[in-house]
This record gives sequence, C-alpha cells and structure tokens, in this order.
Amino acid sequence: MPSSQGRVLVIAGSDSGGGAGIQADIKSVMALGGFATTALTALTAQNTRGVTAVLPVPPDFLTAQIDAVMSDIGADAIKTGMLPDTASILAVADFVSRLSPRLPFVMDPVMVATSGDRLQSEDALAALKSRLLPLATVITPNIPEAELLLGRQIRDEAAQREAAQALLATGAQAVLVKGGHLTGETLTDLLATRDGIVAITGERIASLNTHGTGCTLASAIATGLAQGMGLEDAIRRACAYVAAAIRAAPGLGGGHGPLGHNVTVDPSRIAALRVQ
Repeated sequence: MPSSQGRVLVIAGSDSGGGAGIQADIKSVMALGGFATTALTALTAQNTRGVTAVLPVPPDFLTAQIDAVMSDIGADAIKTGMLPDTASILAVADFVSRLSPRLPFVMDPVMVATSGDRLQSEDALAALKSRLLPLATVITPNIPEAELLLGRQIRDEAAQREAAQALLATGAQAVLVKGGHLTGETLTDLLATRDGIVAITGERIASLNTHGTGCTLASAIATGLAQGMGLEDAIRRACAYVAAAIRAAPGLGGGHGPLGHNVTVDPSRIAALRVQ
C-alpha cells in the first residue's frame, strides 16, 4: 500500500536554472505533500533562454543511485523525465520492469525543452518506444513529443485525439497528450485509456513563464498516484497545480521563466476543470 505521504522516485536530468528537470520535480512533489527521492540521468547547463550543454550520467552510476534509494527509502511511484541516451533508457527499463505493474510509473518523454532544444539523441528514440513506453502506467507527451514518437504532425484536436489512440496502441496503460502547443482560449489535454478518451479542459493562461510545465505536471501526477489517488483524479489535481504555479510565477530570466512551485491547490479549481 502507498505511504500516506507518497514517496516518488524521480529519474531525470538536472536543470541548472532550477525551473525544470529534477529541480522542478522535487519542488512539485513536496508542494503536494509527497516525498521526493532522485536519480540523476544527466547534468545540463541551461537557463530560461535555452540549453547550452548536456553531460549524461554513466549508466552504472545511474543504477547505483536507484539501488541506494530503493534499498532503504523505497518508493510508491516512479517518474522518469530526461533520459539522454540508449544506455540510460535500457538501465531504467531494466529497473522498472522488475517492479511493474506493482508500482505506478509515470513516463514524461522529455525530448524537447520549452525553448525548443532537443534533449535526447536520435538513436535513443527507438529504445524509448520499444523498451520503456510499454511499461508505463501513463505517458505524458506534449504535442512536439507526440509528433516525434509517432512521426506525424499534430495541428488540431482531431489529430491530437488520433495521436492519443495511436500512442495507447504502443503498449502504455494510459496516454495523456497535452494540448498546450495548440491554439485557442481553451486548453485541452486528452487522456486515453482502454476505456476511451476523456478530454480535460481548462482556461489557457497567456504567459511566457512555462519553463518546466511538463516536468511539473508529470511529477504532480506521480505524487497523486503515490498517495493512492486514481489516475484521472491525480491528473485533474496536477493540472490545477500547474495552472496555479504558472499564475504564481516569479518572473525570472529573459526567456521562458520558471513556475512558482510553492503554491497550494485550490479545490475549487480542480472541480472547475471541465471533463468532456
């Protein structure tokens, strides 16, 4: 059974600017009452304007971090973010496969930063799709990431719906295709499961302070699952948390600024998320 607090093991890269990656993951998990542990996959030199360098962590040291956490503290859910190369993907897939499906696994296929920078090598994509994606409780691609996974363009909600169905067919238990890169006053995220597709819609917030939204959302979902919430409830709370964090952004940097992670979720905002 999950602990009452919810222990989330985050396996992801570091963001030196503090807005995304492991830094955003820790802030999100703790803000929602969980406890975050980490295994670093890569170091990045980045800020709100972009990524200037990436240094992958050797897979044996990545595994050592995971083993250290699991042999002592344990976890109620796993969340992955940036996995920069095939070696790290295979190491994580081996670990997750030993625990699946006992532990919820949220996979954020981090391949493109908010700035547009590619964060994952081309040769890692096939390993991600074949070895890790089928193990996921839910994957959370944005539109550019879904396009890379499927090799097709997504320009409207109809194509977003088709993409969600296509990604579900690759083996994950559920797929959340985020609609932030589409246009319109309403933002629509599509949750696809074996039972069908649910559209979760909310107000689109006009803001440049969106660095780390994907990391934040996936970690918030993992926290909910670690605390024993159902998937849709965990997603609805996570969406409300991200919206609140965007509104509370501190306005730092000259590019896509970080979120204000130290916010509480207003229950009325969770209820206000319309489900179609």
